[in-house]
Amino acid sequence: MTTSFKFTLGRGSVVTGKWKGKQYRIERMLGEGANGKVFLVQRDKVWYALKAGADAVDLQSEINVLQSLDLQRRMKRPDTEPFLVDVDDLLMPDGQEFPFYVMRYVRGVTLSDYLAREGPEWFPLVGYNLLRKLSELHEAGWSFGDLKVENVLVAEYGRVELVDYGGVTGFGKGVRQFTEIYDRGYWNAGKRMADSGYDLFSFAVLCIQLQDSKRLLQLTHQLLPQNRSPEELLRLAQLQPALRPFMGWLSDAMAGRFANAREAAASWQRLVSRSGTMKSSPPVPGWMKGLFMLSAGVAGAAIIWLLWLEW
Repeated sequence: MTTSFKFTLGRGSVVTGKWKGKQYRIERMLGEGANGKVFLVQRDKVWYALKAGADAVDLQSEINVLQSLDLQRRMKRPDTEPFLVDVDDLLMPDGQEFPFYVMRYVRGVTLSDYLAREGPEWFPLVGYNLLRKLSELHEAGWSFGDLKVENVLVAEYGRVELVDYGGVTGFGKGVRQFTEIYDRGYWNAGKRMADSGYDLFSFAVLCIQLQDSKRLLQLTHQLLPQNRSPEELLRLAQLQPALRPFMGWLSDAMAGRFANAREAAASWQRLVSRSGTMKSSPPVPGWMKGLFMLSAGVAGAAIIWLLWLEW
């Protein structure tokens, strides 16, 4: 998807904030979507991600999410660095003004690419870290909304970052952005309403997508709208050896039985750590079980780095 407005910043050009005067040197464009473009920029030898958009109101909704998350984290750890680095307007040579915000940048790869590179045995740990990341967002009163493979990046040691916050919606409101195949309403499993259960349903579909994307896509084409159901998804999951140990968890997530994402993450951790649980799938190495304990001890330490764009 491309932006609906003309906007170009070449490598080496410098962006200067109209109100605060901070300058950022453009390295390259990271991505673009319907509501803006994201650039890799540098200031004082530090890399950042700068997102510029045409609609100040649209961009402000994403900024509000980041500020809410910043507030939540500072209440827990006052010395925590903020997600949001800068908010300002930039003035183009032709006189046009565009709002922008800046976040810290951390390198990562897509979830599917990470598992392809590092191996499927990382799936349980990455899944757990993703659930923890969702719980942080939920505890601040937000549902991610558009959870899908493309919107999850993974850094070293399975550290997960959520990207593209354009679909983030306050609890109790209609989900702003979603992708049908991950949508609870699409599968006749509940309302398209922002709550923890909405994201957990999408997480369950994401697990299936990672293991059998071809058959999942075929299923969406074969079923009539009135015949779509979580049961169809679970039948598909049962065909994958890597998902069989998680069948009870997937069923609970799709049925909305978890009170929140933190409870779901704890259940996932117990399932993987329990001796003998993984017999029907590749064994979880002992070192990875240790990483589960480490992840639990440093919950919230990883930084959400970039509000990406819908591809």
